[in-house]
Amino acid sequence: MNLARTICVTGALALAPLGLAPAASAQTVLRSADIHPDGYPTVEAVIYMGQLVKERTGGRLDIKVFNNASLGSEKDTIEQTRFGVIDMNRVNTAPFNNLVPQTQVLGLPFLFRSVDHMHKVVDGPIGDEILAAFEPHGLVGLAFYDSGARSFYTTRKPIKSAADLKGMKIRVQQSDLWIAMMKAFGANATPMPFGEVYSSLETGVVDGAENNWPSYESSRHFEVAKNYTLTEHSLAPEALVISKISWDKLSPEDQKIVRQAAKDSVAKMRELWAAREKASEDKVRAAGVNVITVDKEPFIAAMKPVYDSFVSDPKMKDLVARIQAVK
Repeated sequence: MNLARTICVTGALALAPLGLAPAASAQTVLRSADIHPDGYPTVEAVIYMGQLVKERTGGRLDIKVFNNASLGSEKDTIEQTRFGVIDMNRVNTAPFNNLVPQTQVLGLPFLFRSVDHMHKVVDGPIGDEILAAFEPHGLVGLAFYDSGARSFYTTRKPIKSAADLKGMKIRVQQSDLWIAMMKAFGANATPMPFGEVYSSLETGVVDGAENNWPSYESSRHFEVAKNYTLTEHSLAPEALVISKISWDKLSPEDQKIVRQAAKDSVAKMRELWAAREKASEDKVRAAGVNVITVDKEPFIAAMKPVYDSFVSDPKMKDLVARIQAVK
C-alpha cells in the first residue's frame, strides 16, 4: 500500500466514529520517473496516460510524473522501480541491455531501416515478446515510445567519416553494447549519466556524445558541442515499464486499464515527438551548429564485430532475422 492510499484510508477510518461517511474510494497515485524536462514528449505522454487512467478508473488511480531526473539517473531509477520504490519508469532501452538481453537487439546499430520499420516491429508481436521479457526481472513492460535517430556531436573536431572517431572520447549510455560500438569505431567509450554530459563536454572530459535532435537541443549540449554528424546510427525505442510489485497490487481490471492507457499514449507521444523533433532541429540549425551529412556505409561496415559479439546466441540471431524480415 503506497503513502497516498494509506493517508486516504486512515482519514476515512478517523471520520467513521463521528458518524461521517468515508470517501467512496481511496486513490492510488503511481509515481513515474523520467530524466527529461517539462514539455518533453515522453514526459507529456505519461501525463496523458495518467489522465486516461484517472478518467477510466473514476479517479481511483492516478499517475504523477517526476521528471528532470528528480528521482535519479536512469540506471538508479531502474533499480528503484524493480524494488517498488518507484512505481513506473520511462527509460531508453540501452540501460536495460545488461538486465533484459532482448533489449540489446533493439539497440543494434543500423538495425532499423526507417522509423516506420521500427514502429511496425515494436507495435507488433515482436514488440509484445520483448515487453514480456521484462517481467522475470521485476518489471512489467507496458509500451515502447520513440527515441528518434541518434547521431554524433563533438566539441572541436567534426566527424566527417568513420575514421574520424578513432581516439575520440565519446560519452555513451551505460551499456556494454554501446561501449562495444565505440570500440568498433576506434573511439574511447566513456559511460556516464546524462546529467553529467554538458559539463564533461565543456571541460573536455569527453570530446563528444551522441543523441537525437530533441535531447541534443533540450540539454543545451549544442552550446558546447557545435558539430552534429547525421550518422543516425540508432533508432532504439524507449521503454515504459511498471514495477511488478506495484503491478501485482492492482486488480486485474485496473491492470487492463493501465496497460491499455499505456498503449493509447503511444500515438500521443509520436505526435508530440514529430513536432518536437522538427522544432529542435530548427532551433539547433538557427544557432549556427555545423550539421554534417556523411556516407553511412563505412559506419555500417564497422559494426560487423558488434553484431558478431552480441548476436551470437541462436535466439538472438532469430530475433534479429525476424526484425529484418518485417516489411
